[in-house]
Amino acid sequence: MKKIINFLSLGEVFGYFVRVFGKKDPSKPDTSYLRMMHGINRISIVMFLFCLMVMLYRAFLR
Repeated sequence: MKKIINFLSLGEVFGYFVRVFGKKDPSKPDTSYLRMMHGINRISIVMFLFCLMVMLYRAFLR
């Protein structure tokens, strides 16, 4: 049971959001490929959250 609770913990997910949408660390290397990857990740996260809200909205109205 403890493994399941640990697997479903959302702390790491929110930590990822903070890392992706937070300020850049000046000590880490910054390449154009890394910036593009993080940009695509931001777009996909925003699209996922928007679609999730639309699906919840539709589910509650039916």
